[in-house]
Amino acid sequence: MSIIVYIEHAEGKVKKTSLEAVSFAHALAAQTGEGDVVAVALGTIAEEELAAVGSAGASKVMHAADSKLDEGVIQAHASALAQAYKQVGAKTLVLAKSSLGDAVAARLAVKVGAGLASNVVELPKTDSGYTVKRSIYTGKAFAFSTITTDDKILAIKKNAIDLKTDGEAAQVEQFEAALSESDFASTITSTERASGDVLLPEADIVVSGGRGLKGPENWGMVEDMAKILGAATACSKPVSDLEWRPHHEHVGQTGIKVAPSLYIAIGISGAIQHLAGVNSSKCIVVINKDPDAPFFKAADYGIVGDAFEVVPKLNEALKAEL
Repeated sequence: MSIIVYIEHAEGKVKKTSLEAVSFAHALAAQTGEGDVVAVALGTIAEEELAAVGSAGASKVMHAADSKLDEGVIQAHASALAQAYKQVGAKTLVLAKSSLGDAVAARLAVKVGAGLASNVVELPKTDSGYTVKRSIYTGKAFAFSTITTDDKILAIKKNAIDLKTDGEAAQVEQFEAALSESDFASTITSTERASGDVLLPEADIVVSGGRGLKGPENWGMVEDMAKILGAATACSKPVSDLEWRPHHEHVGQTGIKVAPSLYIAIGISGAIQHLAGVNSSKCIVVINKDPDAPFFKAADYGIVGDAFEVVPKLNEALKAEL
């Protein structure tokens, strides 16, 4: 019996969040004695990239290389995963919480009769039942949920798990999923992908700007900081509404919710809707000239000062250190 992990990938690379899910599964297998960790990858991706998943703790990768799976059609992915799950004889499936993962997990739970827990932040307590700790209310609280079914699906919150990196290369095996026309009943007509050197949902560091930057022409210093730190750029909702920055950079309750190791907010007051999308960040740094800005209450570190003076000097200091 093994633990199955659903692997997501983009542009030929396995997503960091999926590697975190593999690391979680490896630790869970050691805790429960459920055997080894088997990852499942769907669609076109190089065998060498899949073998590297072993560094996070997988012993084997089942790869369904059918190019029809490249588009991420939810029903098809759920069907292929259900077949892999039953073929291995697994009782637990782990995956990263994401827009695709959430939809696939819900359908898979119905197919295999599994209990589903999402936003999981640590290994379950199994000494008396099976209880998982989950992040709720956009990171403001935790819930403890008990799964009573024999089969279980756990969706892991980003950055909640330490990434294992010392495992050996995984064995990659081809997996033929029997898919029907009904699995592709939905058609994806177009996909708009976020652009940038570092994509926001996957970023470990995020540099974000607000209306305090006064206009799109002043975003150069934000982009400079992001480039120095290897970070993604983001913005507040008013900035995207004013079309100073693209909408896919909007973070907050109605935008993308992020949980990086470091979130740097420049010229953002810290409205509750924005905080709801970033308060799962491990460390928050706020730069604002208003000492009473609400964001300072949520910050781990704060700089009271004019961003147009502080950020260029900070960039120079970062260049010198990095």
